[in-house]
Amino acid sequence: MLAKANRLRRFRDFSHVYKHGKRFRADGLALCTCERADGAQPTRIGIAVGAKVSKRAVVRNRIKRRLRSACRSYLPSLSPGQDLVIVARSAATQCDYSEFLRQLKQLFTNAELLHGD
Repeated sequence: MLAKANRLRRFRDFSHVYKHGKRFRADGLALCTCERADGAQPTRIGIAVGAKVSKRAVVRNRIKRRLRSACRSYLPSLSPGQDLVIVARSAATQCDYSEFLRQLKQLFTNAELLHGD
């Protein structure tokens, strides 16, 4: 579980990121990123796994758990003051943890969110 300060929780926050954010895509994941007005705040991350990815809740929840764990490992390296939404695509059902790590690093690098690496 991500810390409460690092979670994107409200529907309006997700909507704001979708509406005003920049989008980046990888094979199994997509990333929407939006800079917050209060830039000194910690980065917040939201994860969306829709029913189109899998009809089974067990599969969707497994994907969310793996993504949360992968995000937790990258959180100290991310630039502060960002709202991120990670959207799982249908290819995410075949991805394992190491593949999620690789794709997240690629997305964060393309979005220029990583610092110190």
